Amino acid sequence: MSKSNLLMITTLGLILTIAESMRFDLQSGHTKCISEDIMNNAMTVGKYNVVNPNEGYPIPDAHKLTVRVTSPYGNNYHHGDQVDSGNFAFTASEAGDYTACFSAADHNPETTLAIEFDWKTGVAAKDWSKIAKKERVDVMELELKKLLDTVKSIHEEMNYLRGREEEMQHLNRSTNSKMTGLSFLSILVCLSVAGLQLWHLKTYFERKKLL
Repeated sequence: MSKSNLLMITTLGLILTIAESMRFDLQSGHTKCISEDIMNNAMTVGKYNVVNPNEGYPIPDAHKLTVRVTSPYGNNYHHGDQVDSGNFAFTASEAGDYTACFSAADHNPETTLAIEFDWKTGVAAKDWSKIAKKERVDVMELELKKLLDTVKSIHEEMNYLRGREEEMQHLNRSTNSKMTGLSFLSILVCLSVAGLQLWHLKTYFERKKLL
């Protein structure tokens, strides 16, 4: 294998192992939700923790969270009540937007919680170090496995997006058809009301012998 190919594989492997994490603030008495579009049968893992405002001391009760992860159809995949850290892992059984909601109890005076959250799906969610130990593969073979899984993931993602696009097109056609029918019905109602008004006025004027 050439050095250029080796460099490309190694670089892609490094990119795939980068964890996408975020840090955000949450006011007490408020809720913040984060959504992730996940394909069916895709693995997903996440972990979160509240940043301790007083390092070296226990996290105060005012910095506790209630965390809930739900599927597109409202099924509960994770629930943590009054916790300062936690993690979740599952294989999605439904395709769509999964939501992780973080809630902080009301507190007086108002406090601000700093939360670190790491959410991985698909190839990034796999623990490659465990795979390497279990299957006893070398570094190069491991990178090739990552590339193969990435290609499969991209292919599945393309099929998923194509399916979503077809669903949206079907929805647009259905909506346009309904709007056309509703517009026609509205015009028919307006014409009927106008005709009734003309008939009523004509009848009224005939009774008053104004015509």
